[in-house]
Amino acid sequence: MLIDDLIASVPDKDYQVREVRVGYLWIGAVTKNCGLAKNYGGPYTPPPAGFGELERKSCSQLLSYARSWNFLEAGIGIATLNSLLDVRGKRKNAFDILREVGRNKRIVMIGHYPGVRSLEEVARELWVLERNPQPGDLPDTAAEYLIPKADVVAITGSAIVNKSMERLLELSRGKYTIVMGPSTPMSDVLFDYGADVLAGVKVKDPEGVMRKISQGGGMVSQLRGDVEFRVMER
Repeated sequence: MLIDDLIASVPDKDYQVREVRVGYLWIGAVTKNCGLAKNYGGPYTPPPAGFGELERKSCSQLLSYARSWNFLEAGIGIATLNSLLDVRGKRKNAFDILREVGRNKRIVMIGHYPGVRSLEEVARELWVLERNPQPGDLPDTAAEYLIPKADVVAITGSAIVNKSMERLLELSRGKYTIVMGPSTPMSDVLFDYGADVLAGVKVKDPEGVMRKISQGGGMVSQLRGDVEFRVMER
């Protein structure tokens, strides 16, 4: 339902698909604006339907990919969705908010972000959940057990791509909840599903971003200067 509601909320889908790039870690789409999404495709993921000619498809056709269980297709769909949204909000970083609201609180972070361990300086307790855990992380399946114990929940926006976002927001009801990262749709729809803060990006230089992600760029820090961090609050 979340993905359907996000797609339905886009007021104008009648834009030309100017460019689609599938990089090592990120997928980019340029329509009205430039939008990004995490690439969860793997070495055995089939290519998206119509690959090689995606620019000939309509925005509505690419948006429908967001529903796909082929996560490469789903990433294209979410990147297209994000490219059709006008990013609003203040220029602010999600970690600044987490340091403010997470002081002496239990924080669950879904997704391992660079610098996440700095939150240990302010948090009463910090749990980092990751599909591919790094040292000190817990597997993402721990969400069912740890989110109910948390005061603050930070969820990677890429959870929309792999279809786990709706359940994670359901578990986070009553918690201070941030959806963060370049995949985050900056849409009020996520507030309806329980998010308190959306922390995404506004792409300032589509050409630069698309070039970098298609040439192996992966760290968000590598896109600095090409994107602005933006925050919307409920």
